[in-house]
Amino acid sequence: MTTMANESYLQGLFAERIGGARFGKDTTIYKFEKIKRAKRAAMQANPGVELIDMGVGEPDEMAFPDVVKTLQQEAANPENRGYADNGIAEFKQAAARYMERVFGVKGLDPATQIVHAIGAKPALAMMPLAFINPGDLMAQSVPGYPIMATHTRYLGGRVLNLPLLAKNGFLPDLDAISGAGREAMKLLYINYPNNPTGAQANVKFYEKVVRFASDHRVAVVQDAAYGAVTYGAPPLSFLSVDGAKEVGIEIHNLSKSFNMTGWRIGFVAGSPLIVNAYATVKDNYDSGQFIAIQKAAVAAMERPEITDSIKSKYERRLKLLVDALKGAGLQVSVPAGTFYLYAPAPKGVWGGPSFATAEDFSQWMIREKLISTVPWDDAGAFVRFSVTFTAKGEAEEKRVMNEIARRLAGVTFVF
Repeated sequence: MTTMANESYLQGLFAERIGGARFGKDTTIYKFEKIKRAKRAAMQANPGVELIDMGVGEPDEMAFPDVVKTLQQEAANPENRGYADNGIAEFKQAAARYMERVFGVKGLDPATQIVHAIGAKPALAMMPLAFINPGDLMAQSVPGYPIMATHTRYLGGRVLNLPLLAKNGFLPDLDAISGAGREAMKLLYINYPNNPTGAQANVKFYEKVVRFASDHRVAVVQDAAYGAVTYGAPPLSFLSVDGAKEVGIEIHNLSKSFNMTGWRIGFVAGSPLIVNAYATVKDNYDSGQFIAIQKAAVAAMERPEITDSIKSKYERRLKLLVDALKGAGLQVSVPAGTFYLYAPAPKGVWGGPSFATAEDFSQWMIREKLISTVPWDDAGAFVRFSVTFTAKGEAEEKRVMNEIARRLAGVTFVF
C-alpha cells in the first residue's frame, strides 16, 4: 500500500471533535498564528529594529534559587523516583497552609479537599469529564482561557458564553442567564484575577456565585491561576466565602506566582466531592507529577514572600506602561491583578487607517510600530499588553517603556 493510500484512509478516521475528515485541511489562520506571521514580516521589513513583545503570557525570570536548589537535591533522592499518583501528603499539607496564610482560607482538609495537578491546564481539561454528558451545559466567562469549554464540546456538551463587559467591572452578569440556561447548566467557570482583563472579583460577587450555584444546582470552577498576583488589595479566594467549599473548587498553580510555569505543578482545592471526582478522573490520565517537583513546590509555598517580590516588579512595570500608553492617548489604568493591561482598541488613527476590530489595531501596532499585543474581540474590541517582556533590571524596563512612548509619539488615536 502506498503512502498516499495510507494517508487517504487515515484522513477518514479522525474524530469529529478535532475536525473529522476535514482535520488538517482547514485554511483558517488563527489569531496567534497571525501574530507570529506579522512579527516575522515586521522584523524582515525592519532589520535591526527591536520588536517589543508585549504579548508573552508567562514570567520572564527563573524560579527563585532556593526552589531550584530544592529540586536539585530532591531529584537526586532515590525515594522520589517512583510514581506520585494523586500526590504526596507533604504537598497537600503545604497547600493547605498556603491557602490559610495567603488567602485566609481556614479548615481545608489536606486529605480530602486538596489534590495536586500537573499544572492548572490539565485540571481544567479533566474537570468536564467528571460532570459533562452529551447535551449538558457549562458556562464560561469570555474573553478567557478556553480549555474547559473545549473539552466540554469534545464530550458533546454545550457552552454558554458570559461576556465580561467594562460596565459590569468585567464580572459576568449571572442575572442575564435565561431560565433555560440556569435549568440546564452543570458547570460555571470563572477566573479571577482575570486573564485578560486584569479585573479582580469581590466578596459580594463570590457570595452571589455561591447563591446562584446552590439555587440552580451548579458546580463552580474558579480558575485562580493569578490568585496571589494582586495590587492595592490582598489576594481573595473564592473558598474564603461562606458556602463556597460546598458548591465548588478553586484551581491554583505556581506558574505565575512563583515563576514556575514550565514546572507544571498546581492543585485543586474545595468541595471534597468535586476534589474526589477530579482525583478519580486524574487517576486514569496520569501517574502524578515528579515527587521532586512537588517537594520543590512545598519549598516555594512556604515562602509566599517570593510572590511579593515578583508582584513588586510587575506593579512597577505596569505603572510605567500605563504612563507610556496614556501619553499616547490610550485609555488605560493599572489592573487589580495579573500581569496584563487590558486596553480598549481605538477605532483608528487620525489621518491614517481605521480599525474595525482589535485584531486590526494589533496588526497595525506590529506592522507599523513593532509592538506586539494580543487582540480580543469577544466582548468589545480590546488589546492585552503583558509586562512579562524580557528586561534585566529597572533601567532596562524604563528603556523599553520609553521606547514604546517614543514610537507612539505623534500618533493621535480616534475612539
